Amino acid sequence: MIKITGGKLKGKKLETISKFVRPTSSMKREAFFSIIESYNLNMDSYNIFEKKTFLDLFAGIGTMGLEAISRGFERSIFYENNQEVIKKLNSNCNKLCREEQYEIINEDLLNSNIDIDFQNISIIFIDPPYNKYNINKLLKILQEKIFKNSIIGVENSIKESFDIPEKLKLIKQKKYGKTNISFLVLS
Repeated sequence: MIKITGGKLKGKKLETISKFVRPTSSMKREAFFSIIESYNLNMDSYNIFEKKTFLDLFAGIGTMGLEAISRGFERSIFYENNQEVIKKLNSNCNKLCREEQYEIINEDLLNSNIDIDFQNISIIFIDPPYNKYNINKLLKILQEKIFKNSIIGVENSIKESFDIPEKLKLIKQKKYGKTNISFLVLS
């Protein structure tokens, strides 16, 4: 059972589907949001939560994007392209959010230019199925679209690696068992 770990929706349960998704564990979600909150404290007069959007790529059932809304983001945009998973994602969003707080985009990210407005997106979370996708192309697209204070978080298997494009830099990387979470910003 997956539950929201913090914020106003703390303890709320999410519907899941075991054959297609690997939701980010509660420990990794707590650590992820703790790191971005710490990073936010060091930013002069910029709030990564207030009136901001969380972009959840390879969203699955929406665990990270819904956690973001619970913790103070104005809205989340979810990218997912598996129809069965989208049904659960939509159900979770309808159960926990108002309609204006989320958008679900049914699109294959590896063939996408991510044609959305990045103006209010402060955090982008990328969690592709392990050992299935090379996210290098996706990171190159994102480096051209994000704004100065945006943070990209990448969750991947420690057995996988990705290239950091020239316009991005790694600011932190944490290992959790067989998983790395890397934090990138514009250089």
